[in-house]
Amino acid sequence: MDDQTRIELEAAAFRRLRDHLAERTDVQNIDMMNLTGFCRNCLSRWYQEAANERGIEMSKEEGRAAFYGMPFDEWRDKYQTEASPKAAAAFKESHS
Repeated sequence: MDDQTRIELEAAAFRRLRDHLAERTDVQNIDMMNLTGFCRNCLSRWYQEAANERGIEMSKEEGRAAFYGMPFDEWRDKYQTEASPKAAAAFKESHS
């Protein structure tokens, strides 16, 4: 496989992951962190960092908006729920 095809396939897989997570608003970021060690915020930060490494100025908020498809505050208000005590405890234990 040539490099351009590999890049296009990786980009397509990333877009599919982003779209899947946009559809699954029932899955909370804290649950993703507890299960996988990363969440939507991590993905948006990696996107921002990749842009910055290539000389494209992108703020944290711009990276999040690019990933979430809307300003993060709007997404949080629409879809984020309070973490359950169990999820909060699991997060504290695994990320301390």
